[in-house]
Amino acid sequence: MKSDIDYEQLYEEVIPSVVSVYVAGRGPAGGAGSGFVYDDSHVVTNEHVVRGGDGVELRFSDGQWREGDVVGVDAYTDLAVVRVDDLPENAVPLPVATENPKPGRPVAALGNPMGLDGSISVGIVSGSSRSMPTSGGFAIPDVVQTDAPINPGNSGGPLVALNGRKNGEPSSETSYEVVGVNRAKQGDNIGFAVSPAIVSQVAPGLIEDGSYRHSYLRTRTLDVTPTVAQANRLDEPRGVLVVDVAAGPAAGDALHGSRYSRTVRGREVPVGGDVIVGINGHAVNSHEQLMHYLITETRPSEPVEIDVLREGEEMTLEVVLGERPTPGGRRPRRRGGRGERIPID
Repeated sequence: MKSDIDYEQLYEEVIPSVVSVYVAGRGPAGGAGSGFVYDDSHVVTNEHVVRGGDGVELRFSDGQWREGDVVGVDAYTDLAVVRVDDLPENAVPLPVATENPKPGRPVAALGNPMGLDGSISVGIVSGSSRSMPTSGGFAIPDVVQTDAPINPGNSGGPLVALNGRKNGEPSSETSYEVVGVNRAKQGDNIGFAVSPAIVSQVAPGLIEDGSYRHSYLRTRTLDVTPTVAQANRLDEPRGVLVVDVAAGPAAGDALHGSRYSRTVRGREVPVGGDVIVGINGHAVNSHEQLMHYLITETRPSEPVEIDVLREGEEMTLEVVLGERPTPGGRRPRRRGGRGERIPID
């Protein structure tokens, strides 16, 4: 990739703030993952990196070791925060970007892939506002896609922008900034990282409360594609179709789920549910947009205005958001045909 970026300088400036994370019971030989210094006493990593561990040990680039205590985890965004006393002097906090990176922006992934401490790989942002399914039956929204190699051991390390920006313009305030927390690789040249918008929202809550309370619409939704629009006799493909509404007390106006299905182009499609097209005045064109807004702009117990299409009529419902239940229970039922996942809101 052609670039005038000084990768040596980037590495020298950033690597002192990147840590190797080892979890008791797994042995340091393999290395559980990576992390980065978030503030003067905390390191951010992935939840799956520290899950099930009895203790955490951190190795810094200069060879120093520290013991850490996990103070907060959030499985829904795969983020965790580790408290560390007496950070090495050169392990300064890495600033987190104030907005998600745009496709084409140069980035570097740092960490210890395959247990190799202090590694760097480079690439570009391939896409943003992705949704990444997990083995727990839910999807992490708003993830950043990159072609920078992300391998086992990179998880939890920073995806760093190669030139500091502020509001999309070059900034002299910082040389580099974190534009994602590396999470996983899926296929050749496809890696994913938790977005800075999610990190900035969730990490402070983990530090303060040990957990993050997610807003919950109690629905399963499906993007309205042309096929879904045809099945539901909609004028155009927009919004997300409410497939199911979880059982429980209604809080405000109730959303309606699909009542039956119709076969279109050989596919069984849910039919008859509300189509969400907006929330609090913001257009909703996809499940990712809806989830991004719920995570970054709302809190449980808050009322929100949901714009829906119901049986061809537009209306606005006031819905009081619930709190998303702790993951790990029964997997949600899936519908939609051809193995299609129905995301949970």
